[in-house]
Amino acid sequence: MIEDELLKNIKTMLKSAEMVYISKDYTSATILFFKVSFGILDIILLKTTGKTPKDHTERFRMLQNDHRDLYTFLDKFFKIYRDTYSITIDKETCEQVRKSVKELITRYNIQV
Repeated sequence: MIEDELLKNIKTMLKSAEMVYISKDYTSATILFFKVSFGILDIILLKTTGKTPKDHTERFRMLQNDHRDLYTFLDKFFKIYRDTYSITIDKETCEQVRKSVKELITRYNIQV
């Protein structure tokens, strides 16, 4: 099932994100925390719409249509994700993303 695969990926990415975070590679940890958030958002979309997005553009569109609060969350943080391609992410920014991901896990009762 798609949901099982998404959940498996979330667990794997979260474990990796925490290991990389501990090693103080905040850019890589931020990327991994974002991958966790994308997986969580995709599970939410799957449960509520029956579909998962094929890319970031479709994810934004689906969230904008069906989950304004999650769209706002992603819109707020997506620039940081794009920044990981060109700049080094500092500890404070990584911690902000990490905290937000953990809040999503709690809020949507994702079993990690």
